[in-house]
Amino acid sequence: MNKTTPPSIATLDRQWYVVDAADQTLGRLASEVAQVLRGKNKPTYTPHLDTGDFVVVINADKVRVSGNKATQKLYRRHSGRPGGMKTESFEHLQARLPERIIEKAIKGMLPHNALGRQLFRKLKVYKGADHPHTAQQPQPLALDPATSAVQ
Repeated sequence: MNKTTPPSIATLDRQWYVVDAADQTLGRLASEVAQVLRGKNKPTYTPHLDTGDFVVVINADKVRVSGNKATQKLYRRHSGRPGGMKTESFEHLQARLPERIIEKAIKGMLPHNALGRQLFRKLKVYKGADHPHTAQQPQPLALDPATSAVQ
């Protein structure tokens, strides 16, 4: 009987991709980046292994949301102390830490276990157009134009 052997981690060819988040819809951008981080765009995809690529997201401060989410969407964090719940709207968080918005959206689409934490470390998000990963020669990631249009 022939068996399919899982790919060896040593033989994986990891690519670097750069994604421009300017005028992209947050959820649609996050789902496509999460698939690349997970390795679902490769024929060697294995659910229990890290077969994905590195992704650099630039212009995180220019990401868009549809409808009234800019004022109504809330981000919550807790200090762990009694009464330590802090809430912040999308607008305020985008002005303060725009990288966190994209990181939180993508992290929620990855597995919630040790593999997901390992995959999340391959994501690099930057506020502006400059990033320190030019030595890795990242390729532009072609996002689906039908799903990334802002309404």
